[in-house]
Amino acid sequence: MKNPYLYGYLPLISVVLFSLTFGVYAVTESIKLFKVIGVYSGMSQFMSDIEIRILLLIVFMLCFFMLFSALKLVGETIHELGMLFFAKELQVETYSNAKSASTIVFFGAIASAFGMSSLMLLALIFAATMIVYFMFVVYKMSDAMSTSGLVGLIMFEVLIWAASLVGIGYVIVRLYNTLLSSLPIS
Repeated sequence: MKNPYLYGYLPLISVVLFSLTFGVYAVTESIKLFKVIGVYSGMSQFMSDIEIRILLLIVFMLCFFMLFSALKLVGETIHELGMLFFAKELQVETYSNAKSASTIVFFGAIASAFGMSSLMLLALIFAATMIVYFMFVVYKMSDAMSTSGLVGLIMFEVLIWAASLVGIGYVIVRLYNTLLSSLPIS
């Protein structure tokens, strides 16, 4: 019998790896920004270059770790809710097989190490990993679900994520516009 908890550690390692790669990119960009605005020379009087980089890496990794952990939690909740609505009865083996898709995210996190020099490449690797992960999970679930249930699950998840992204985008644009309108015009 195969251990059902075999892949239990992979989501944590994947989140840490994605956080590390996005954090390294953020450190590089923030150091460039600090040098341009003149803050870096003041910081370097109190800490060495490596200390500044490690401190920034810890801060950025923590921020990205919280972001990716929250996305994982929300994603799993949306998926579980969709399964509640659209799956009849699922065998434990089918659900367990779909959990093995965390290896896809793990390999995507490893691949993100090759894209640390570009935010676009990092975002592309992350998005491609999540799309492949979603397609694999849907494929694994397709054996145990009806066609209408599968279509309902896909539509439910796509609509919830789209509504969430549009809502977040709207809030960001509103905050930006409010900030701009509150600035004094000279």
